[in-house]
Amino acid sequence: MSKIISRAPITGGEVIVEEIGGTQRRIYTTTIGGRLVSVETGAYCGQANGSCLVRCGDTAVQTNVTMSEAPRPGMDFFPLGVDFEEKMYSVGKIPGGFKKREGRPSDKAILVSRLIDRPIRPLFPKGLFNDVAVVATALSVDPDLPPEVYGMLGSSIALSISDIPWAGPTGSVVVGYIDGEYVINPNSEQRERSRLSLNLAGTKDAIMMVEAGSKEISEEEMLGAILFGHEEIKRIVAWIEAIAADCGKPKTTEVDIYHFGEDVEAAVRAYASEKLDVVLEAYDRQERQQREKELDKDVFAHFAEEFAGREREIGDVLYAMKKEKVRRKILDKGIRPDGRALTEIRPIWCEVGVLPRVHGTGVFTRGQTQALTTCTLGTISEVQKLEGLDDDVFKRYMHHYNMPPYSTGEAKAMRSPGRREIGHGALAERALEPVLPSEVDFPYAIRTVSEIMSSNGSTSQASVCGSTLALMDAGVPIKAPVAGIAMGLIKDTESDKVVVLTDIQGLEDFLGDMDFKVAGTTEGITAIQMDIKIKGIDEQILRTALAQAREGRFHILKKMTDVLAAPRTELSKFAPKIISFAIPTDKIKDVIGSGGKTINKIIDETGVKIDIAEDGTVFIAGQDTASAEKAKKIILAIVKDPEVGEEYDTVVARIITIGAFCELCPGKDGMIHISKLSKEHVEKVEDVVKVGDRVRVKVIKISPKGIDLRLLKKLD
Repeated sequence: MSKIISRAPITGGEVIVEEIGGTQRRIYTTTIGGRLVSVETGAYCGQANGSCLVRCGDTAVQTNVTMSEAPRPGMDFFPLGVDFEEKMYSVGKIPGGFKKREGRPSDKAILVSRLIDRPIRPLFPKGLFNDVAVVATALSVDPDLPPEVYGMLGSSIALSISDIPWAGPTGSVVVGYIDGEYVINPNSEQRERSRLSLNLAGTKDAIMMVEAGSKEISEEEMLGAILFGHEEIKRIVAWIEAIAADCGKPKTTEVDIYHFGEDVEAAVRAYASEKLDVVLEAYDRQERQQREKELDKDVFAHFAEEFAGREREIGDVLYAMKKEKVRRKILDKGIRPDGRALTEIRPIWCEVGVLPRVHGTGVFTRGQTQALTTCTLGTISEVQKLEGLDDDVFKRYMHHYNMPPYSTGEAKAMRSPGRREIGHGALAERALEPVLPSEVDFPYAIRTVSEIMSSNGSTSQASVCGSTLALMDAGVPIKAPVAGIAMGLIKDTESDKVVVLTDIQGLEDFLGDMDFKVAGTTEGITAIQMDIKIKGIDEQILRTALAQAREGRFHILKKMTDVLAAPRTELSKFAPKIISFAIPTDKIKDVIGSGGKTINKIIDETGVKIDIAEDGTVFIAGQDTASAEKAKKIILAIVKDPEVGEEYDTVVARIITIGAFCELCPGKDGMIHISKLSKEHVEKVEDVVKVGDRVRVKVIKISPKGIDLRLLKKLD
């Protein structure tokens, strides 16, 4: 049993101190989006550098952060690992499969890990090469209160109260847009009605991360959502600062931060500065890279004796010089590495219908970035079932993204999709979902696959464009074409001068401060993703980036629609032909029949594939429309109750002493009594009809005992 020791107000809420088992547990409370949120520290996970348990309603997420004691040898990038752990017990489920335990992370868990990672990564010190691990575990989940945002919140709190050097805190919210009003952390019912799902993170001064899917909202509406969310983030950050002040550990000063030596820097700069200027005059990427290799070889050879064993420092100085010079040319002269103007988009060309057996194909090429996307249409039974912490979800549209090593000219082993590939695929999928036709209007499962053939900047947005072309080539009646573009940022920390770049290439992404991707139609935005390397961006930068992205998007859409203006009116001859219609739910059992006998007979007879939903919607897929229509006619006959006076062409299926049975439709029989076989007296049924005879009959009576028929004539 716990015992309350004290209770006191803090900025944004209050703190309750409890004693439990000789340990003090501190509970911090506040309200976020109108809901009570609490954070517990001190009772659990005492050996982590920082730990907290975030609760909202029945949702509880435990977040722990740890750091290795020493830098990882040989590292030249910050080894931050972030994992969001989905535990099936959190929703009262036992995992499926033979082992009955959680396996590899789901795509959703990977996407949440990326959401947690992106806003916190830029706030660690440059040159920190100690391993840092952030683990957020969903312990209890109310489907109405998704755990993702509380994992993001927990990461900021755990880092803030730890001794790990970090320049936070950050705050995180989800913003919805319902009936013209912005909503913080909408519940499941509100999410269904929202035109926007915006994941937002930032510090008290600036925005750090944006990721959104939306239903063609305007730039002003999107900006309004970001600014609205940032106001709530400022309040959350103030609350976390108060938590850190109350229970946080002093930040360690014993961390070994890597710096290259001043002697190496001075010598390399003096020798290579002018040579590097010449290298960067080359606008062609391959020529510039060749010049860089030659310069590197020259510099390393020149300092081989003087700085023996310090080759890494020489390379790092060269990289720092290259970064400075590229950025200064952009900031001071408006000259980009390939010679383009700041808002100029690289040359674009497109193709469709490239692969004859594929249901739809689109190639989108922008400069040295090229994506080939294929579209495959399938039956509704081929939708993807996602089992996770939510109720089971069925994905009708799937977008997969692959970036093989040859796309960047590298010779590496092929590997399964990593976090980057999964993230890029999800972004493109989110961008295209709002324009897809409903299942009623287009009863197909849809899969697009983007193969990146060549990469030099913004392949995710090239895959959006390629997928639009592939969908239209396949005859998917999308509401409008979607295009995507990536914006970049160069910001001078000394003068605060800012340049926003349209259509960034790889070098501008590596050496710049922001990768801001915007996808949408001519009517509005369907998806946004922003990653930054500096400590946030302000409203004016957002306004400029959104405005330039809109102009760029329109330019790209024009290039795409010049090749294919609208979806094709007919599907590929290799695509299944699917029709859908509704039957009464109480008739589903009649169509299926005992042990599936009836439906299997229809499938055998027509060669189609049949799926029946719980609501009575029937989907029939065949290689041609005629076979699908034939199956539909049979099913409608089954579900239609016969009426007196109706006539049927049928076959004698069985004979007994008093009459002959005929199948009016699968699973539904009627009997011709011996007295109804002829106007004359009949001694034996077989004197008139035999099993297998084709006959025309008329319904003369319907009763609880069955259906009575009259023989009109034999058809053979």
